[in-house]
Amino acid sequence: MEALEEREEVEETAEDEISLNISDFFDELGEAVEEASVTSAESDFDWSSIDTSHLPSSYKTNSQQEKELLQLADHFFQQYTHLCPDRKPLFIHPLNECGVQKFVSTTVKPTLLPFPDLYYWSGCASFVCDYLIMEPLKCPITPPSSLYSPTTILKYQRGNCFDFAVLLCSLLIGAGYDAYCVHGYATLEMCSLDQTQELCPLLRKPPEVPEEEDPNKYRIKYPLDPQSKFELQQKAKKEEETESTQEEEREEEVVTEVGMPKRDPLHGLRVHAWVLVLPGKRKVPETFFINPFTGNHHSTTDECFLGIESIWNHRNYWVNMQDCRKGCKDLSFDLSDSICWEMMFSESKELSQSPTESPNKDTDDMEKGEIDTSFEMPLSWVTQIRVSCREYENPFSRGKKVILYDKAKLEKWAAFANEDGLVERLTVYADSDCTEELEVKEWFKHREDLLYMREVNKQTQLITDHFRPGHPLLLKAHSYTSLEPETGHTVEFYHTARVDGLWKRFENATEMTEYFVGREDFLHMRHIEFGERDKEMENGGITADANPRPIVQIKEYFHRNPEKPADEDIEERVFMVIDDVIQLTYHLELHDTIASKVVFCRVIGREKREDEIFLSRENTVKYEPWSSEKHKNMLHLYDLLWELRAEQKELKHHVRDSEAEMLNILMVREDEEANIKLSVSMYSTAKRGQQQEATVLEEEQRSSQSPLENESQGGEEAQSLAHHTATSSTL
Repeated sequence: MEALEEREEVEETAEDEISLNISDFFDELGEAVEEASVTSAESDFDWSSIDTSHLPSSYKTNSQQEKELLQLADHFFQQYTHLCPDRKPLFIHPLNECGVQKFVSTTVKPTLLPFPDLYYWSGCASFVCDYLIMEPLKCPITPPSSLYSPTTILKYQRGNCFDFAVLLCSLLIGAGYDAYCVHGYATLEMCSLDQTQELCPLLRKPPEVPEEEDPNKYRIKYPLDPQSKFELQQKAKKEEETESTQEEEREEEVVTEVGMPKRDPLHGLRVHAWVLVLPGKRKVPETFFINPFTGNHHSTTDECFLGIESIWNHRNYWVNMQDCRKGCKDLSFDLSDSICWEMMFSESKELSQSPTESPNKDTDDMEKGEIDTSFEMPLSWVTQIRVSCREYENPFSRGKKVILYDKAKLEKWAAFANEDGLVERLTVYADSDCTEELEVKEWFKHREDLLYMREVNKQTQLITDHFRPGHPLLLKAHSYTSLEPETGHTVEFYHTARVDGLWKRFENATEMTEYFVGREDFLHMRHIEFGERDKEMENGGITADANPRPIVQIKEYFHRNPEKPADEDIEERVFMVIDDVIQLTYHLELHDTIASKVVFCRVIGREKREDEIFLSRENTVKYEPWSSEKHKNMLHLYDLLWELRAEQKELKHHVRDSEAEMLNILMVREDEEANIKLSVSMYSTAKRGQQQEATVLEEEQRSSQSPLENESQGGEEAQSLAHHTATSSTL
């Protein structure tokens, strides 16, 4: 008896603990809902104060066909609540901005806007997420009671997730995509537009494609070392045990980690709306989701999407009948499957119905108690969606948009909002608090100097500018720390537009290296070493042009020319200008180990003269015995030395031209940065009008000069004319 009493006491205490846990959970849930409702109610915009008097009659009343549609929707909703009493109410006919019930499918207005970017889903998604300001739902676990038209949402440039999804779905269907609005559940980060735990999409590296090695069927297959199966089983068991312990330790570390977000008490209950795109139209290969808040593409197996209640487009409405306890991973999106999706209006009956059928069939169905669901969806009550060029070019209502990511911050501006053409800036930080900057990337548009991206390394202060094709100096990229000459510059060119095939040049105070592509002489690199300038001339105030750096050495490297034998094809050519030494190194044959070399040295005790060459086998020419027979001929070596001397002079001129070109590039870049100009497209009427207004104002300012200034200018012109006539008469 005592044992039974103890068991009863234990059972009672266990039940009490369970009841206490459940009550604590509901209390925590209620507090979380209240907090979320309070934060969402702190919106700075009052939707009840909007003016609806100018809206057309379709916004304020329902047509007869719309009334019949609402009756069918009510009947469907009653059947749904009767068959599925445990599920939440459907989002079918919310109120619009005029307080009139409208079916959700009639709120979708397929529209194709006249902008090239909006013909693709990525352009539509980026426009919607940039143009609208996100507002959270009033209650995070229930859908909104109202759904405004896309025209009103575009006018006030703000809305919740359902407003975002309806507008984006309208644009996608107008562009030819098979798109649907989705009512479902998502994580806290997705519902609240919190991307501080995500990696910035601009920092994601593309997946590396592994190189497939061609299997060699003639390769020798060596036998594997014999191993015991028992030892392998024991080793696998130990690895599983160690992995389980490591996972437990990781979970404990994640729980105790300060930077990780807390557990969401409303996980799985937060309502969210997004867009579903099915394959088939516009060559879409697979089904995917679009989050309208960010415009990002998501797979249907993404863990951020926790379940789906219903979907709809401008033609029909579907209810999900599949189990979503594992999220959207295992869901089937075959809408023709009546087991997975319950369709509100039967499309098959609608297609098979013909005007010649007698009305007796409908009366018989009504007598049997069945309601015909083959109903033709009325047209959308929303007026035509319109976006002007000015609105499209300036999508940010607050001037700019700031997005915070994990250790990164992305800022966006409209085109022509900044004088330097800046439209986007990405700042990468070393810590999660965003205090120490590592790198800054900036993107530009409409610049006349064709600069489109700039990278700044905050640790090394290295700046890299990237240019589009068409720059007057054929620039492709320019890396520098300062625009002062000889401070370390790396310039890349569009080599296909250059005659010499130069694609890269590096220069600092002591050396210069040039890289070439596609030259007929097979030259691919040239390296120049400089000496120090004359300090007396520098102290005397003489400019760098009059006091050039002395050239110490010039090295040239050539690719293999298959038309020449290897011992006659030069691989490396070195001109030691100060020491007056020329060294040639030839290519190797397939079975050679040491390359042939020819060296021309200065004769000791003999003055150097440009019009004289003294050649001696003993003290001026050195070559290996396996070099070509031509090199043993003194006349051939004499002619070769004359050619090399002439080429050395040309190389000196090329080096000076390269130095002058670098100075010119730095001067042009400094002038372009000091006087930044933006180009306006001839098709941009708004910007052209602003430019015309600016020119008119300048002309008015010039014409409104005081008469004294005009007289002074006229007097100066008369004096200059008299002086010119006097000088011409004396001549």
